[in-house]
Amino acid sequence: MNDPMSINWRRFAEIVHSHQRFLLTSHIRPDCDALGSELGMAGVLEALGKKVLIVNGQSTPRNLSFIDPNKRLKAIGVDVQPADLAAYEVLIVLDTSAWAQLGPMGDVIRSTAAKKLIVDHHVSGDDLGAELFKDTTAEATGRLVMQAAAELGVSLTPEIAKPLFAAVATDTGWFRFASTKPETLEAGAQLMRAGVQPADLYAELYECDTLARINLIGRTLARAQTELGGRLIYSSIRQDDFKAAGAVASDTEDIINMTLGVAGTEAAVMLVELSDGNVKVSFRSRKDLDCSRLAEQFGGGGHRAAAGATIPGPVDAAQARVLDAVRAAMKTGG
Repeated sequence: MNDPMSINWRRFAEIVHSHQRFLLTSHIRPDCDALGSELGMAGVLEALGKKVLIVNGQSTPRNLSFIDPNKRLKAIGVDVQPADLAAYEVLIVLDTSAWAQLGPMGDVIRSTAAKKLIVDHHVSGDDLGAELFKDTTAEATGRLVMQAAAELGVSLTPEIAKPLFAAVATDTGWFRFASTKPETLEAGAQLMRAGVQPADLYAELYECDTLARINLIGRTLARAQTELGGRLIYSSIRQDDFKAAGAVASDTEDIINMTLGVAGTEAAVMLVELSDGNVKVSFRSRKDLDCSRLAEQFGGGGHRAAAGATIPGPVDAAQARVLDAVRAAMKTGG
């Protein structure tokens, strides 16, 4: 769906009004758009008197815990068991429609008798047997939640607005990515009028690093290399780096975007060695390279300017495979 008006929000409202118990979930390794969209949607539904539970495939990363001061975000198998979810009538998947990104919640989605909905803005996706409310032109799923709130006649409270601002601000690189439109800034203003303090939120997001994360950033940037006349930059993060820095997986967030600060770079690749031996690959582009097409070659997905995949290790072999694909794509125009 490429027409932003193609989402049938009236149909979404019909479903909401005709059900009472809602289960929300999103992707593993969640970011602010995933978590913020869930919390924002929960607030919207609860304003209508609905019962809402948020359950993800993984616990909230430590660095993003500020977004959930009331501890609403639960993890399957940790805080909630699958058997506890049988009573929910509607399951809404936010910010993804890919089986590979759902982790343990994938089994819940496959077995549930609940009506399934997807609210998402990513190009890539699988058939989850759900009704789609998807707009690939939207800059963040958080913006779609704002549209849903408007259709449902729910006013934005500070509790709804703060996570939605985090969703939109982070998915647009704090309003600097090409996905930022005049409407994006208007949405930001609307959320500010609802009580968001951007300076406070920015500090919680970007000015609360641990020394371990700073050390991990240093090790990663020191390993960065360029190719194709400086147009391509890449680096990797190994398990040894996590151990040496005392860092955790969530500390890798946004490091890839730092590499694009090198003058002349058009595309960036970051490989992260996971504890299970697989490798998480992230792609970023600020020119012609289509990251979503690259990620799809490796079973992943995302957007044209930002996408990712998880592939088998070891990391050196994975890097060779990925860089071959990126070089080929950049030499043929993306």
